[in-house]
This record gives sequence, C-alpha cells and structure tokens, in this order.
Amino acid sequence: MMISSVHRFRDIERTPEYLQPEKCVPPPSHASLGTMWFIRDGCGIACAVVTWMLVFYADFVVLLVMLVPSRDYVYSVINGTLFNTLAFLALASHFRAMLTDPGAVPKGNATKEFIESLQLKPGQVVYKCPKCCSIKPDRAHHCSVCKRCIRKMDHHCPWVNNCVGENNQKYFVLFTMYIALISLHALIMVGFHFLYCFEEDWTKCSSFSPPTTVILLILLCFEALLFLIFTSVMFGTQVHSICTDETGIEQLKKEERRWAKKTKWMNMKAVFGHPFSIAWLSPFATPDQGKADPYQYVV
Repeated sequence: MMISSVHRFRDIERTPEYLQPEKCVPPPSHASLGTMWFIRDGCGIACAVVTWMLVFYADFVVLLVMLVPSRDYVYSVINGTLFNTLAFLALASHFRAMLTDPGAVPKGNATKEFIESLQLKPGQVVYKCPKCCSIKPDRAHHCSVCKRCIRKMDHHCPWVNNCVGENNQKYFVLFTMYIALISLHALIMVGFHFLYCFEEDWTKCSSFSPPTTVILLILLCFEALLFLIFTSVMFGTQVHSICTDETGIEQLKKEERRWAKKTKWMNMKAVFGHPFSIAWLSPFATPDQGKADPYQYVV
C-alpha cells in the first residue's frame, strides 16, 4: 500500500519531537491583544491610499462637474445624496476590512503548555506552522504578507491591505458591493450628462471648460467601468465562496472537505450574523461569530 505525502507528513507530526515546543516564544499577554490590527506593507498601503483617492476623484467629478451645474435641483439632490451615501458605506467597509483582525492565530502558541491543554488522544494530529510557530487550526493558512496564520483565509487583498478571513469577510464583501454600485451609478450619470451636454451648450453644462469636462468625464467613465467589472466579479466569487463554505485557497488547492456541510443560508448567517436584518448591509455592525472552538486544532 502506497502512502501519500500528506499521510507521511501527518505521521511525522504525530511525533512530539517534530513540534519542538521549546523553540517557540510564548504568545503575547492578553493586555497586548487590544492593539489595532494594521499590516505594515508598502504595496498594500499604497493600494489602499489609491483606492480612497479614486473614490474621492469620482465624488469630485459627480458633484462639481455633473450635479452642481445642473439646473434640475431635485435630480442633483437625489443623485448627490445616493452617490455620497454609497461612497461613504464603501469607504467605511474598506476601513473595517483593513483594520479588522481577519482571524490571526496567536503567534508562537506551539508551546508545551498549550499542546498539553489540547489533551491529545492517541492518533490525533495537530499541525504546526514552521513560519510563525503556531498550532494551526483546521482550515487556517499562513499568509506571507501578514506573517501570520489566518483562520479560513480566502486570499490576501492588497486593495484593503489585509487578508480576507473569518472575521472580516463581511466587510470585504460589502466593500466590493458598494464599489460596484457607485461605479454603476457613476456610469449612468456620465451617460445622461453627455446626452445633456450634446443637447445644450457645452459651456453651460459644466463649471469647467469643455475640453476639461470631456477629459474628466472620460476618466471617470473608464474608472467606473473598470471597477464595476472587477468588483462585480469579486463580489460574485465571494458570495459563491460563502454559500459553498469553501475559501478561495481551498478551491485553488482542491483541499479535501473535512468539515460539516451546512446549508447556504446557514453559511451566509455565519459570515453576516444572526439573524437576517438590515445590519447585514452595515459595515458598523459586527457579526456574532461566537468563540473559537479549541478542538478545531485537532484533526
């Protein structure tokens, strides 16, 4: 009978010598766990800043190029309020996705005391991450950017400068949804504004000169179209991932399902909170995901 590399690896991890708990630094005290989560990655920070700048640019063009010069006061108020509300929710979701701990496993928890507290039975297996010296829970993966093992890690997104994992997937889904909505809204308003300017005098349909107005509208149209496609695809893949209860990494690696299968509705409530309410659409409502089960470390 041939033994696969996976089974060989699990046999090695059954030996206490492999875990080497004496080489692990104990995790930080509870007093230091209240610090704000922020990834100091140059590329991620730059992408996050660019994201906010693009939203502010879109808001600038929508307000000062299209809505303020409009003669229809009701049209301007309704669209200005709707666009800015969606933009605010998009940035708030981005802020929460970026600064929320995605589900990091305590660094250096592969200590002798912690391993003994699991009360392992003969034949049970625990996995140790050699990079961050942590006992990995089931479905956790190591992120080379965050330098931590993340529970139910889907992927690392530079646009939010953070991993998308167990604790912040809701905010990432809301971010992609609201960006897609403001992109669609901006595209529709650009189309109507071009029609309005063709019918009227170009000098009267904007506070800027006609060449400047055209350039600003074309740039906004290109930005909105690009991000509408990108965020719509991301939103769809995230919702599919939640409904199937299979993260992006698990799909990519084609990992064997070792967890209980639940209904799509239960999977949605696990991410967005219990029960269904308007709070699902709010980036300020923290979903109640319960406490981590200590036995999910054991296979």
